[in-house]
Amino acid sequence: MIISSTAPLLFFDSGVGGLSVLGPTRALLPSAPTVYVADSAGFPYGKRSEAEIASRVPALLGRLVERFRPRLAVIACNTASTIALDHVRSALDVPVVGTVPAIKPAAEQSRSRVIGVLGTEATVRQPYVDDLAARFAADCTLIRQGSPALVELAEAKLSGGAVSVADIAAATKPMFAADRGAQIDTIVLACTHFPLLADELRAAHPGVALVDGGPGIARRIAFLTRGQPWPEAPPPGIAVFTGEPPSPALAAALARYGLHEVQTL
Repeated sequence: MIISSTAPLLFFDSGVGGLSVLGPTRALLPSAPTVYVADSAGFPYGKRSEAEIASRVPALLGRLVERFRPRLAVIACNTASTIALDHVRSALDVPVVGTVPAIKPAAEQSRSRVIGVLGTEATVRQPYVDDLAARFAADCTLIRQGSPALVELAEAKLSGGAVSVADIAAATKPMFAADRGAQIDTIVLACTHFPLLADELRAAHPGVALVDGGPGIARRIAFLTRGQPWPEAPPPGIAVFTGEPPSPALAAALARYGLHEVQTL
């Protein structure tokens, strides 16, 4: 199939979390045309039923692929990926890259063998996470916490709100208060929103390593698009919202990721 140099990479998330995947991808592929989609009308996915996500995400991505004709689609959302990735791949005729918790690299570096898995409530309970733990971290204790509060804090931060270290410590307290929680030396950021809070998380939990899948996903995108043509300079990136358009503060944050045009769906 002949791919146009102007065919974009399409990133999809429930909100702004997928920017933590877009950022490292832009660093590897600086000329790539980009469309970023926030399903703000469906946000937050972590509180929705699995059946709703499994039907909503493929339908939305089908409309988006028809509209933007991307060369590749990225589900930059752990919840949507763990629930709907297979449905999306069967429905679309473009390559689809998913986002899964980075349990393997976390297990490779943990010394205490006690790992925190911090995600949405929907992600941390998925059998997919059980499988990753059995395959790559069988000798580790995984302490899982679903934290809708952190998702909201990440959204607030990108919209210009103040997020304190105390807010982060309070939101993650249940994980460290659990049995063996004091031994956690590595945290898997199993929600793409959470790397946007990396500075605050490090301040709240000094000495604890944070692991997320963003850089690995970026490398996967670069591998799948190797040899394809790119424009000499990227056109302005497009941000698409399914709900209300972004606030001026959020629009300014999107521009820092190369997303200068805002559309609604």
